[in-house]
Amino acid sequence: MADVKARMPPQIPFIIVNEGCERFTFYSMRNILQIFLPVAYFSQLPEAQRDLAAKDVLHTFMIGVYFFPLIGGFLADRFFGKYRTILVFSLIYTAGNVCCAAFVDSPSGFYAGLGLIALGSGGIKPLVASFMGDQFDARTKHLAKAVFAGFYWIINFGSFFASISMAFFLKQLGPTITFGIPGVLMLIATAVFFAARHRYIIIPRPPSDPDSFTRVARTALASGGLGFALAVVGILLGLGSIWLYVRGDLEIVVAICLALFMLLVFGGIGTWVQLERARGKHADAAIDGVRGVLRLLVVFALITPFWSLFDQKASTWVVQAKSMIKPDWFSAPMNQAMNPALVMLLIPLLNVVVWPALKKRGVEVSSLRRITWGLVFAAISWVIVGGMQLIIDGGDRFSVFSQLLPYAFLTLGEVLVSATCLEFAYSQAPPTMKGAIMSFYNLSVTMGNLWVLLADVGIKNKTVTTAITDRGLSPVAFLMFFFAGFAFLAAIAFKFYARTYREVDHYRTT
Repeated sequence: MADVKARMPPQIPFIIVNEGCERFTFYSMRNILQIFLPVAYFSQLPEAQRDLAAKDVLHTFMIGVYFFPLIGGFLADRFFGKYRTILVFSLIYTAGNVCCAAFVDSPSGFYAGLGLIALGSGGIKPLVASFMGDQFDARTKHLAKAVFAGFYWIINFGSFFASISMAFFLKQLGPTITFGIPGVLMLIATAVFFAARHRYIIIPRPPSDPDSFTRVARTALASGGLGFALAVVGILLGLGSIWLYVRGDLEIVVAICLALFMLLVFGGIGTWVQLERARGKHADAAIDGVRGVLRLLVVFALITPFWSLFDQKASTWVVQAKSMIKPDWFSAPMNQAMNPALVMLLIPLLNVVVWPALKKRGVEVSSLRRITWGLVFAAISWVIVGGMQLIIDGGDRFSVFSQLLPYAFLTLGEVLVSATCLEFAYSQAPPTMKGAIMSFYNLSVTMGNLWVLLADVGIKNKTVTTAITDRGLSPVAFLMFFFAGFAFLAAIAFKFYARTYREVDHYRTT
């Protein structure tokens, strides 16, 4: 039972500060790639193709960042525990920053650094929030919702300062020093996290569980029938994705992610269809736990369109900002500072004013309802930028600060989707699956970026491009309205699914 007089665990500030420094490091890298790459590595391409080539690199990097949580979650749950895994991957992360700073004149060296950053950032991503959740118990869990909101606030604190400073540093100090700054911050993040090592509550790594999620799912699928057939279909479709890479129709990262998506979707549906066949071979609680996890994975799948929209603020929206009227001192990526600045305002406003006021009036806005509205607001933001792009394509120009309006809608959507899902995912995950579930949550971001790359593959097709331009649209404007519609459809699907979802509480009791 929650203790209203319980105090905040004293180790929490160390985790929060660590996250703030780490997020500054990550956003420092991500936010300037769209202006650094076209000049540094793609200047030989026709001007119209440079931004698209940089966009593909950026979203491939993002796919890696949110794919590697699968590895981090697995290693933490099966071998090393959360604390040691976070520490090791933080050092890999720092090495990646050093590599990027040292090899700004070498594309292969720089991309190797991006790979190490993706591995390090992805490896710790599912664990820091989960590790923070481990510091709470039944007495203090009522404080966890506020701390998760604060956790998300500090993420955006780091993002804000990265957005307003890194583009300026790149212009004034050059790429070597600019890419070295995040490395220093990552060292600080690691040191702060290590400093509180004796204060943390370390939940022992669970022993090998005969009733684990993977073993129950394997039993269900191995029993044959429709579920097994669906899993085979997923494997065949995955191999088909790899074949498209061999033919040269898809990039390797896109092919691998598409194959993984097919395996997860068809394997998950197959497990769901005949999960009852595992009953008797595994504990009833394990069967029910697997069904709960599968229901949660549907939630994650339905929010992937949100990430398609959100992560393009670092690519598509930056490209639009480059064509807008702006002061001489202003660089297009600086507009991204609007997002974290608004987050830092909206989170306190919602948690201190709006939600309590609604609760006093008897209106309880559930997590799933917040996520639904978040998808809607994100879609509206893309309708706005699409309308602006139509006017730009017609020859008129806007002030770069006019992007504040779509940023406001996108950021409200972010707070309602991302900040809510962070706590929701932890609370719904069974105790032995915390790291893995957070990995699957991060994988939804990978899939969101995959949809962006697939859309870009389509837009590069001359037949598709001609069909779009014949209707009086530029490919950029078309994609903006396409992604807005994508999010609207996701919101409708999510609303219907939320009606059937039964929430559970998996915070530890002691």
